[in-house]
Amino acid sequence: MLMEREERASMELTDEIFKSMEVGMAFRDYNGRISSMDFHRSASYLVTASDDESIRLYDVQNALCLKTINSKKYGVDLVYFTDHPSTVIYSSKNGWDESLRLLSLNDNKYLRYFKGHHDRVVSLSLCPRKECFISGSLDWTCLLWDQRAEKAQGLLRVQGRPAVSYDDQGMVFAIAFGGFIRMFDARKYEKGPFDIFPVGAFESDAHVVKFSNDGRLMLLTSKDGHVHVLDSFRGTVISTYNVKPVVSNGTLEASFSPDGMYVISGSGDGSVFAWNIRSGKVACWASTDSEPPLIKWAPGMLMFTTASSELSFWIPDLSKLGSFGALK
Repeated sequence: MLMEREERASMELTDEIFKSMEVGMAFRDYNGRISSMDFHRSASYLVTASDDESIRLYDVQNALCLKTINSKKYGVDLVYFTDHPSTVIYSSKNGWDESLRLLSLNDNKYLRYFKGHHDRVVSLSLCPRKECFISGSLDWTCLLWDQRAEKAQGLLRVQGRPAVSYDDQGMVFAIAFGGFIRMFDARKYEKGPFDIFPVGAFESDAHVVKFSNDGRLMLLTSKDGHVHVLDSFRGTVISTYNVKPVVSNGTLEASFSPDGMYVISGSGDGSVFAWNIRSGKVACWASTDSEPPLIKWAPGMLMFTTASSELSFWIPDLSKLGSFGALK
């Protein structure tokens, strides 16, 4: 049983608590690698997509798999919740239909198809305030969508593999590619970026771009094993962490802790790393895996999940802490 939400929420994240984190629950019944996972912003649900062509819904509070839906015809690659915990948007993985789909998890029915991309969708971000989302594809376009319409509302061309993300307010979105992060006003994106941040001199593909919960920081990961943390207003690089590069088709994912003080990341050798943004490396957990795990924090909880060929929930082991001084 995972820690109760109230107990997790009453703890303040410290280096010591981070070092005590370990797998409290794991689901090992996948028949393929997990390609995507997403927490709902307010409800206690997690959804995963896997190479075994399944979409699975979990009750996070009770660590239960509630439902498995198969997508044998289209395959499934990326999956994200809409505002409604019973609907998701997901991308295909069959090589011939790059449509995005709005799926009801209640009755396994498609509510809408979003057609426009001509190659694999590698990045997807839903606006937290409106029924809009943005998708980035290997066809070197980013499309802007309204969940209520089948056709894209806007198109932005890029020069490389794009990583996309809205900020927590849904006012701004970022598109990263080719060593730069371009910042757009979501209300007038057609005017082009209002700022462009250079991020190192890497020639490597951008994998993931994310904002911290308070919007003050951003992170960018790249195929060559760099995790950059930036000031999202000034664009200055605050720190760069190095992990093993990705040699497979995997994605190097990193995630901010809810307070924005820590970053956790996968690594090309399957390891998981954690850093305190102020002071540096806090912990590293080795793995026998040879691909980077996906990694995400559970909203409002002192817990993160990693996903590879299995799904793991990480929580603090309170017995490892010298005292409960970390408790408020």
